[in-house]
Amino acid sequence: MSATSAAQLRGWVTPGRCAALAWLAGLLFTVLLRMRLPGQERAEVLAGVVFLRWDGLTMLALATALALRGSFLLDRRPTAGLGHLLAAAVLCSFPLGVTAIPLAQYLAVDVALYTIAAHRPTKEAERAAFLAVGVVLGHLAVRLVAGWTAGTTTALAVLSTAGLVWLLGRSARQSRLHAEETRARAAEQAVIAERLRIAREMHDTVAHSIGIVALQAGAARLVIDKRPELAREALGEIETASRETLAGLRRMLGALRTADTPATSSAPASGASAEPALPDMPGLASLDRLAETTGAAGVRVTVRRVGAVRPLPPDIDLSAFRVLQESVTNVVRHSGADRCTVTVDLRDPETLALTVEDPGPVPGHGREKSGGGSGYGLVGMRERVGLLNGEFSAGPRPGGGFRVTAHLPVPPGAAPA
Repeated sequence: MSATSAAQLRGWVTPGRCAALAWLAGLLFTVLLRMRLPGQERAEVLAGVVFLRWDGLTMLALATALALRGSFLLDRRPTAGLGHLLAAAVLCSFPLGVTAIPLAQYLAVDVALYTIAAHRPTKEAERAAFLAVGVVLGHLAVRLVAGWTAGTTTALAVLSTAGLVWLLGRSARQSRLHAEETRARAAEQAVIAERLRIAREMHDTVAHSIGIVALQAGAARLVIDKRPELAREALGEIETASRETLAGLRRMLGALRTADTPATSSAPASGASAEPALPDMPGLASLDRLAETTGAAGVRVTVRRVGAVRPLPPDIDLSAFRVLQESVTNVVRHSGADRCTVTVDLRDPETLALTVEDPGPVPGHGREKSGGGSGYGLVGMRERVGLLNGEFSAGPRPGGGFRVTAHLPVPPGAAPA
């Protein structure tokens, strides 16, 4: 079964439809029990006095209408739907001439109980369980008080199934909540790891800039008396490096300061790729090297540069390269494509636009996808772009394949790398 067919089937199978099918199946089973089928000398269960009379058929029709109404409400108002289904089960027991609510007529109630236990809060699930048990016990008590025969064994069987499906629903809810919590925790750890990586890279950038400042300051101190023009030039270099370093810190320090990062953590972001052939602090100038190393992995990377190439601030240059590097790595690992296109748009002087897109899997291509991936690489890219007040998007292309886009603002007058 294809993924599309499975998704369509899951969309069709709703709790309300399951409850309606359970009621109709239970009703059909009840009717068949009261009919002599081929190979039988007589019916398994004797029909009630009013079963085939107009009043019995009317009660069966009203019970079915209540059950279908309850099934319709189950998807939007589960508790109200459960009430309708319980009323239908009680009403249906009268024309059948039984001593307790039959298990076949309680199947739809079991579906409703499971739905509420699996998808609703604890208090609402507990109220639903008390209501379902209370109706069965109340029906039994009324028969006992009236002096009628009471089907205690049947009632116990009905209550046992109700308790079982309620416990299964609560277990399914706990499992789902645990899985969601695990995914959220993993995504949070991916963000923290990416922030730590950015912090380390920012540290290297700042350390490099401060080293230049210290070197130029020392040179200026030595020549300020004999060669003031050289001291003036050194002071200009100091000003440029200081302004650039300060601008980078202002853009990223505020967000990094709020990250809840353990002091001993040094793990890289999940899904981040390490390219040993690339320098420790790469930038967009390393794109051709990245394309070359990616080609060895079986994916041809076409690099397009739109607009005049110009130097960028170190933090923006580094973040732009990391986004493109991670996007290309995702193409290699997860897309099944044999090529991708990397576009660097520099036409807008205030914005750096990045795009990575692939055409999707190639039938019969030798290289296969390595897996669906955790999705935390996208989390890391979005976090990195967000720290620079940029815009990030990733999703399928209209014609097939996948596209990642990022727009990084370039501060006006920022000193180049």
